Amino acid sequence: MPVITCIDDLKRLHKARAPKMFYDYAESGSWTEQTFRDNTADFAEIRLRQKVAVDMTNRTTRSTMIGQDVAMPVALAPVGMTGMQHADGEILAAKAAERFGVPFTLSTMSICSIEDVAARTQKPFWFQLYVMRDEDFVRRLIERARAAKCSALVLTLDLQILGQRHKDLKNGLSAPPKLTPSTIADLATRWRWGLGMLGTPRRFFGNIVGHAKGVGDTSSLSSWTAEQFDPQLDWGKVAKLKEMWGGKLILKGILDADDARKAAEVGADAIIVSNHGGRQLDGALSSIRVLPQILDAVGDRVEVHLDSGIRSGQDVLKALALGARGTYIGRAFIYGLGAMGQAGVTKALEVIHKELDLSMALCGERDIHNLGRHNLLIPDGFFTRYS
Repeated sequence: MPVITCIDDLKRLHKARAPKMFYDYAESGSWTEQTFRDNTADFAEIRLRQKVAVDMTNRTTRSTMIGQDVAMPVALAPVGMTGMQHADGEILAAKAAERFGVPFTLSTMSICSIEDVAARTQKPFWFQLYVMRDEDFVRRLIERARAAKCSALVLTLDLQILGQRHKDLKNGLSAPPKLTPSTIADLATRWRWGLGMLGTPRRFFGNIVGHAKGVGDTSSLSSWTAEQFDPQLDWGKVAKLKEMWGGKLILKGILDADDARKAAEVGADAIIVSNHGGRQLDGALSSIRVLPQILDAVGDRVEVHLDSGIRSGQDVLKALALGARGTYIGRAFIYGLGAMGQAGVTKALEVIHKELDLSMALCGERDIHNLGRHNLLIPDGFFTRYS
């Protein structure tokens, strides 16, 4: 195993080992990618306040997210086509998360199905739902998640229509990849990836093919998905889906204080402050920049989590110190998966945990629940620059 000291080390290996179209799928945003860049750049503007001559023994990063014990308040975010970054990717990521003691969230647009992951893990995972026009498919998808004993439903609200991602269009992104001269040339240099994919039957969208009406194979899949995201999703439908699910509900994609209040009113157990990793509305503010106004809007009525832009344990610390109860990593674990499979996801979690633990100690804290704004140095006007 190569020496891995940070998430960027895994990113470099991921780029070398995964096909270009799938690396680009992970490492891209919509349109000009302004929000994609701001997500990480804004984290970097916040500094940490060092404290010395404090007792650093007996530190703990343990916490809870929606009542679930976690080794650290970091969950694996839902990422579509994870099984194209590495063969059986969702299964491997779920197993790594389970062993580490953090939640794993399976995407509706996963390669491995709900049943695939449930059969190969011991503990409940979370399931992320995209709302489709086909209401019967959505109902059955929720029933399948319930049958698999998923312990939370993560309802994504910011993908009623798909943001344009230039790299995906230019690469002709598909699962599995279409064989063109350029993709064949690229795949020929990714022999580890190719051998893995030859050894698994899971190469299509496992939650859709064979489950959605009229989608029996990949030939009908692209047209179905292009037409299915529900542009009429509103708060009334969110309330109905909550009732249909009947369990813990997390609403993902909140960037506005009014929307946060509505999420609390509809009875969400948690909200995720998220701009979809910069992949939807380009020009939206970074998640970390809007976090305080979301917290002010909902108070303690609902847990507030954050994703988009987290690449280190220091980023996790900053989000928690500002008041988030939980965080999510997407690209950071995908880099590890594409680099080294399950071992790479474990390494990504280890890197982030070590950075979080040591940074917390050097900030003078031993318990993650004691983090607060007193641990941060924030530029003047950082949260009020835009109004």
